[in-house]
Amino acid sequence: MPNLNKLRTAITGGRGGDPATDAALSRLIRLRTTLTIFFALDGFLFAGWVVRIPAIKEQTGASASDLGLALLGVSAGAVVTMMFTGRMCARFGSHPVTVVSSLLLALSIALPARTHSALTLGLVLLLFGAAYGALNVSMNSAAVDFVAALRRPVMSSFHAAFSLGGMAGAGLGALVAGGLSASTHLLALTGVGLLVTVLAGPSLLRHTLPPAAGPAPSTGKAASGKAAAPRRLDRRTRRLVVLFGVIALCTAYGEGALADWGALHLAQDLGAGAGLAAAGYSLFALAMTVGRLSGTALLERLGQTRTLVAGGVLAALGMLLGALAPTTWLALAGFAVTGLGLANIFPVAVARAGALAGPSGVAAASTLGYGGMLLGPPAIGFLADWFSLPVALTTVALLAAAAALIGYTARNVPVPDSGAAAHRGVPAEIPADFPADFPAEAPATARTAHQEG
Repeated sequence: MPNLNKLRTAITGGRGGDPATDAALSRLIRLRTTLTIFFALDGFLFAGWVVRIPAIKEQTGASASDLGLALLGVSAGAVVTMMFTGRMCARFGSHPVTVVSSLLLALSIALPARTHSALTLGLVLLLFGAAYGALNVSMNSAAVDFVAALRRPVMSSFHAAFSLGGMAGAGLGALVAGGLSASTHLLALTGVGLLVTVLAGPSLLRHTLPPAAGPAPSTGKAASGKAAAPRRLDRRTRRLVVLFGVIALCTAYGEGALADWGALHLAQDLGAGAGLAAAGYSLFALAMTVGRLSGTALLERLGQTRTLVAGGVLAALGMLLGALAPTTWLALAGFAVTGLGLANIFPVAVARAGALAGPSGVAAASTLGYGGMLLGPPAIGFLADWFSLPVALTTVALLAAAAALIGYTARNVPVPDSGAAAHRGVPAEIPADFPADFPAEAPATARTAHQEG
């Protein structure tokens, strides 16, 4: 109740009752809520697919290598569309692209259960991957614009919603895995995805913000319905965007590996039942949710460099335990520690790239990052055939440690002033007493990574 009272006081003019400020605050609250719904839906649908991978593998009769090649279809579809989606966001705005991509993702998730060979599975996963990649670029671009308007590092809260959705999707999958066919389950997910998108989409289309990068049009985005023209990036900015994209790649590799191979590792190598094996990803998603819900406070307390380095080291240690533990419960503990470590690295990297270069920065970092998430599972499949699945999963620890090292080397990279968006349609007078865990939050002073780290 105290948070609700603070929020109500701020909206009703607790600091002077300026109608324009109150209206802008109300829009920010509704926009954050709607964006959170789309992040949660994305995680829910993706987790619903990954927990049925063992059933799809059995249905198609694919070997580990064949399944890895089929999963490459998701990677190819996503990576091809990600850069294209960045240009679409810059031209039409990230909100319309988010709604369309969400509809396509919901429609495509039912297709894998209709296949009966690794080849046809790979082909339909091209479509699924294209929709998944487009949605992730567009909604992250929208979130970067929101963070710039709010002027606080709240990107992790959106990714917490993704993890929470993933936890719910994996938990539901674990409950129905023994009694519901993969075809029926994924078709039900299509219905859920379409329903949520139809209900939440109009709100997202109504509440727009100017993009975080590039010059603002004279009439404003809300008036024209289109984003500002993307600015041309210099060589140094492109290198920095790639650097943050590599950090995202190293950590997303682990998320993709656990999503696609975690359940199989628990079932095949440690003898866990179908329900407990499916719950492994749910536990991982829960740990990521906890880490991301505390991400804003953690970043403001420790700074970005310490958060990145500590997270990478923690994830590396956790994944070594998860991959090499001799019992199911120790492996599950390792999965949880890995989730806590990885929680805030990816959202911080994407947010930094977006602050530097707008939608094109989000697209570039997301292409590398989600490329790691989607290319990781096929790589794990090949390594599992050559060595073993536990050995293959130790590569997650290696890349997490690499992310920590790269994050430390990036400690002197300046953080762009996210408050620059305030003059483009968002009032700077956001009340300072907004609660940190509710839909709008107080501004924070821009700092450099060197000062934070």
